[in-house]
Amino acid sequence: MPIFRVVLVAVAVLVAVVLAVPQWVPNGVGRLGSLVETFLPWLALAVPVLLGLAWWRRSMAGALAALLPLAAWLHQFGGHLLPRGEQPPHLVAVQHNVSDENADPAGTARTLIAARPDVIGLEELLPAALPAWEDALRADYPYRTVHGTVGLWSRHPLAEAAPVDIRPPGVGPDWNRGLRAVARTPHGDIAVYVAHLPSVRIGLEGFDAVRRDESARRLGAVLAAEPLGRVLLLGDLNSTVDDRGLRPVLSLMTAPPSDFAFSWPARVPLARIDQILARAMTVTEIHSLPRTGSDHLPVAARIRL
Repeated sequence: MPIFRVVLVAVAVLVAVVLAVPQWVPNGVGRLGSLVETFLPWLALAVPVLLGLAWWRRSMAGALAALLPLAAWLHQFGGHLLPRGEQPPHLVAVQHNVSDENADPAGTARTLIAARPDVIGLEELLPAALPAWEDALRADYPYRTVHGTVGLWSRHPLAEAAPVDIRPPGVGPDWNRGLRAVARTPHGDIAVYVAHLPSVRIGLEGFDAVRRDESARRLGAVLAAEPLGRVLLLGDLNSTVDDRGLRPVLSLMTAPPSDFAFSWPARVPLARIDQILARAMTVTEIHSLPRTGSDHLPVAARIRL
């Protein structure tokens, strides 16, 4: 078998294996596993490339091998493409990193309100811009709590509002990016968390997610100790639900259904790093909202209790 055909088949098999069992990719060097899991759906782009190379070299074996990653991708993400029955939600939630450079809070608020959510979680709220956000949301969401740079607006009364310490080691006390409040909904009390985990970076040393992962562990410990049964987490978690770095959180919450709903970057969305997760409730549908003045897209979720 010509060497080119061998390489083509080997690459196709490797991509298929990574798609099928991404947890096999080691995370010890540069957190390569987390990086692959973050952008896992985009490995589908390897399929047309492999098919094109197989056609160029007239390789039937290469063409058949290229179907392996396609089958693995459909197994992992095919459910994203299927329609699902609509059920009226008991609760609608919106999550949005509004960006500390957002010059249009009023316009952004209108986009969020148009989704008719019961609760809205926001991140990157600057003190100077807070009055503008309050003015834009007050009429529809009279109940709110803000701690540091994260905030929660609600149609329903809020109680027990308090900050949540998710600071990674070495970060000062002025870093406040977590809160908890109890929403008094018609369906009962729900503990609502808003969190903004540290950003990750891709550099010469690989995928730098050490602080994000430590913050996720601290958030997971808080969620594990939550006394209420029903829990809702709204946040910019700076990764997808496939990333093993978020396991301390995801192991305690239910991931949304099979939907892409990419939220970042807003210009060309590649991943959903803004999450709406629930416990003792079911997120039946999640989708992205139109672009605002942020570098993230808002996401909205329909929830049944």
